[in-house]
Amino acid sequence: MAGAIIENMSTKKLCIVGGILLIFQVIAFLVGGLIAPSPTTAVPYVSVKCIDVRKNHHKTKWLIPWGPNQCEKIRDLDEAMSRQIEANDIVFAVHIPLPTKEMSPWFQFILVILQLDIAFKKNNEIKENAEITLDVSLAYRDDLFSEWKEMAHAVETRKLKCTFASPKTKEHEGRHYDCDVLPFMEIGTVAHKFYLINIRLPVNERKLINVGIGEIRDVRLVGIHQNGGFTKVWFAMKTFLTPSIFIIMVWYWRRITMMTRAPVLLEKVIFALGISMTFINIPVEWFSIGFDWTWMLLFGDIRQGIFYAMLLSFWIIFCGEHMMDQNERNRLSGYWKQVGPIAVGAFCLFIFDMCERGVQLKNPFYSIWTTDVGTELAMAFIIVAGICLCLYFLFLCFMVFQVFRNISGKQSSLPAMSKARRLHYEGLIFRFKFLMLITLACAAMTIIFFIVSQVTEGHWKWGDFEVQVNSAFFTGIYGMWNLYVFALMFLYAPSHKNYGEDQSNGDLGVSSGEALQLTTTITHVDGPTEVYKLSRKEAQE
Repeated sequence: MAGAIIENMSTKKLCIVGGILLIFQVIAFLVGGLIAPSPTTAVPYVSVKCIDVRKNHHKTKWLIPWGPNQCEKIRDLDEAMSRQIEANDIVFAVHIPLPTKEMSPWFQFILVILQLDIAFKKNNEIKENAEITLDVSLAYRDDLFSEWKEMAHAVETRKLKCTFASPKTKEHEGRHYDCDVLPFMEIGTVAHKFYLINIRLPVNERKLINVGIGEIRDVRLVGIHQNGGFTKVWFAMKTFLTPSIFIIMVWYWRRITMMTRAPVLLEKVIFALGISMTFINIPVEWFSIGFDWTWMLLFGDIRQGIFYAMLLSFWIIFCGEHMMDQNERNRLSGYWKQVGPIAVGAFCLFIFDMCERGVQLKNPFYSIWTTDVGTELAMAFIIVAGICLCLYFLFLCFMVFQVFRNISGKQSSLPAMSKARRLHYEGLIFRFKFLMLITLACAAMTIIFFIVSQVTEGHWKWGDFEVQVNSAFFTGIYGMWNLYVFALMFLYAPSHKNYGEDQSNGDLGVSSGEALQLTTTITHVDGPTEVYKLSRKEAQE
């Protein structure tokens, strides 16, 4: 009877902890769904066709589509032909943002994609494997009257991938091709209020530059930036979660250092996971509001990569340390086969990111996908990373299978064991099943909300309430993995109580061999973990 009461008390404590974490999880989803706006906004821009007949075009002046000192414009290419204006003298000008608007550092980044309106002409068809050459310039200023300052200039090529649904006959001239959108520009910070883009399509028939690309009627851009309201909610979450994870991390490590033994491998990995989570949480993005830090996107990718690599490594080591009769526990070198693919995959993705966003720090118009060599290199890195991920998944499934097989074998022999040994194995089994359940729930929630955010319109309207699904996905999943790490450190921290030799061995009648077995995992004689304590502590007492 007493044992049943104690067991119910332990289960109640664990349910209380789980309930509190669940409440915080719901709050994380509600913050994104009800308070934050949608994460990003897409703004379409139609370029203005300006005329520039001066020599050394780019060095002479900037062509502005509207406002003071705006350029001389033409309506379309037919007007240019009637006025005998050459293609090299036409500049497609785009001002970001639209009139009466201003950009803000709260927008965090600007991603621009390019859409070309290309008309079919019998004598000027798009040739196979056609490439368009763009002479692009980017400038900025912070008021409507100061001079434009150059931010970047480059000559880039993009491959045209266009289809024409109608028969290519004289009757269908003037109809537009259906062309894929092209990557154009990415800036990792929005430090200025106004941006100006000048695009030239230089034609050189002798060098076959911009020959066989059809008749370009219009150049359209779509600018995508993060919403300022979402940025503020995101920063607030990071600011709140940083001290939360840091405090539990310090508390966790203090519990470990108070014990008479050295930390074991699993404790070190959980601590490293807490460090990587804290590294993601630190809201250095606040500095991007006042500083022109274009490397913030790359830095964010690196932080996420470190966390995911640590998370995958933790799952492998967690399973390995619960191979209850395995002799190779508590040594990182024993996991090189499983951790190796994680390191290789993470390194490949890091190189890929450096080849893309690393180069964009100097040239925001660069894209690794625009050349055959760049595409093959990028695909090679992605394929290698994918193979490593598959190998990791196979290793993980095999180890989980081995652990459950060991669990089945131990459960059948538990009644024949001494009390201390039985409690030891029951604690291991309980911890493993509990964390596997939480891990599967977190992974399932991540996948489900990702799919929902992709197939819905981005928001749901229930009466007077509008739920931003995409924002809820970002804030909810981000909060969920923080709670996951928080729960790990809380539940796997050694007990603050000191279990002496008389209590841990003598009272339970444990032989020296069984006492040794108790010290091979983190449920050490110096103190069990919180999960072990909540589920089995009273039984020992």
